[in-house]
Amino acid sequence: MSSEQPIDHLNETVKHFVDTASIATVVGTLTHMLPSIAAVFSIIWSVIRIYETKTVQSWFKKDDDE
Repeated sequence: MSSEQPIDHLNETVKHFVDTASIATVVGTLTHMLPSIAAVFSIIWSVIRIYETKTVQSWFKKDDDE
C-alpha cells in the first residue's frame, strides 16, 4: 500500500505556481473581482496543501506500537 499523496507527482515549481494562483484567487474573490466558485476551489487546494505538510501528517500518523 502506497502512502503517496495525490499531488506528490507534481514538481515544486508547479505547486508554488498553483499556490500563488490560489492566493490571487482568494484576494480577487474577497475584492469581488472573481466569482465565489473560484474561492471554493482555492480553499480546497489550500486545505490539500496544508493537509500534506509534515506537521499535519504527524497528527494523523498511526502508531506502529498498537
